[in-house]
Formats: sequence, structure tokens, C-alpha cells
Amino acid sequence: MSSVNKVILIGHAGDAPKIRDLGQTKSANLSLATSESYTNRNGERVETTEWHNVQLWGKLADVAEKYIVKGTMLYIEGKLKTEKYNDAQGVEKFYTRIVADRLQLLSKKAAGADMNDDDLPE
Repeated sequence: MSSVNKVILIGHAGDAPKIRDLGQTKSANLSLATSESYTNRNGERVETTEWHNVQLWGKLADVAEKYIVKGTMLYIEGKLKTEKYNDAQGVEKFYTRIVADRLQLLSKKAAGADMNDDDLPE
């Protein structure tokens, strides 16, 4: 049986994406905030925010560069990717990000933009 590595997020961009031009392609990195609220045992309303690191490649990075600003509401589909590295003190650390393969801009100013790697124009 095969396994599944699929992430679906709806949230707000924490800032404009950081774009890197790698010659024949581009990469865009951005933070995405997802929030939930609930009532705790004391009857108080509590809101929690989770921050996600998202990476977009190629044409999705082009779209991100052109349309995403701080606060833009986004729908992201992709997969989790975790990398291991050693910090300055030699301590092993892990970094997890979402590598997106689908992006939909949900903010009104970007309405109608629903794109993934397969159906973007050349």
C-alpha cells in the first residue's frame, strides 16, 4: 500500500514572498498563518495561530511574486518536506515546510486566480 503526503491550508500571508531567481526558474518562500478559536473551560474565547513555511516553485513563484502581499488570503495544497541541519553549535535541528503544488488566491483583489503547475499558461 502506498502512503500519502498531502497538506491543505487556508490562511493569510504573513508578508510578501521572498523571491529567489535561480536562473531558469524562481523560488518563492512565504509564511502562512492559520488561526482557530475556541472557548476554554473558563468560558473565555481563545484564538491560536499556527505559522507555516511555504515554498513555491516555477510558475507558482511567478504568481506569488506578482499577486501576494501581506494579508492575502491563500488556499495552498502541497506536501510536507523536512530537512535536517546542524546549527552553529553543532546541534542537529529540523526544518519543516510545505512545498506547494497548487495555489489559489482567495482575497477579493486576486479573485479568480486558481492555479497549479499543470494548468498554468506557458
